[in-house]
Amino acid sequence: MSIIIKVTDLSKVFKIHKKEEGFRGSLKALFKREYVEKKALSNVSFNVSEGEIIGVLGANGAGKTTLLKMLTGIINPSEGSVEVLNYIPWERNNNFRKQISLIMGQKAQLWWDLPAADCFLLLKEIYQIPTNDYQEILDELCSILNVKHLINIQLRQLSLGERMKMELIASLLHKPKVLFLDEPTIGLDVSSQYNIREFILKYIEKYRPAVILTSHYMEDIESLCKRVLIIKEGELVYDGKLDKIMKLYSPYKVVKVHFENFENFKKNPDPLSAFGNVIINDHFIEIKVLREDITKIINLILENYPIIDLTIEEVNSSLIIDSVLKNIVNTSV
Repeated sequence: MSIIIKVTDLSKVFKIHKKEEGFRGSLKALFKREYVEKKALSNVSFNVSEGEIIGVLGANGAGKTTLLKMLTGIINPSEGSVEVLNYIPWERNNNFRKQISLIMGQKAQLWWDLPAADCFLLLKEIYQIPTNDYQEILDELCSILNVKHLINIQLRQLSLGERMKMELIASLLHKPKVLFLDEPTIGLDVSSQYNIREFILKYIEKYRPAVILTSHYMEDIESLCKRVLIIKEGELVYDGKLDKIMKLYSPYKVVKVHFENFENFKKNPDPLSAFGNVIINDHFIEIKVLREDITKIINLILENYPIIDLTIEEVNSSLIIDSVLKNIVNTSV
């Protein structure tokens, strides 16, 4: 697959005005300004291929949104180079801008007082989309998201989830080859988040754009991305498969068991206690077990206890990522 995005030694330093408090500080700042430098990104390098979806993880202020803004040409880097579709983003070439799309969950691009249909028509003219192509893609996107009945309603009258669907349609009308998603499901309820993720998956499967996604919801990352970048204090500390980093920082799985005769088990839980702490609930038990001991404990349970159901689950992924962000150092897996 061809490389769509190429990032080499990318760095960004912001020069921030420092002012003392009060009137005296304001007066002093008029004649003698003081600045401090804040390094947002430092020597970040990676490539993204056609049809590839990568997630970008990091704490607040780590540099995720700054990275997307440089990849889309909104801001210039301090050092390093970027090529997206063989264009330099901050040169703002019109052909480049027609082939990318940036969706920011916290920033709307549509006009609050207009119905989505009017906004879409304006975007049709901006991107010079042929009428037949425009109607075809609009019908397709509206059908997948089930919003055909909403596009003539004033945006301010729609729910947050419905407005986010309209934002997605607006960003995809011109069939971008590169898609940047910055917190696309922020503030949405669980059902809306699921619908947005399913829509993104269907769109990517059909049109195969390169995608970079940032999100604080691990469900977004797990559902959409196999590869992740982890940024810590402006540095790229991990670039690799999501499942590898999860296993590296979470050597455990959770085994849940429903017994036929729960009272008999409660009288003698010791055989299972040897594998880990046994949590006894009303009708089932949970045991946090090392991955390498999973086969042993399953065999022990099946040989000694009549059971109704048995499941093996990953430890809560959000807790794992919190641990990763706190403890990870620069690594290559």
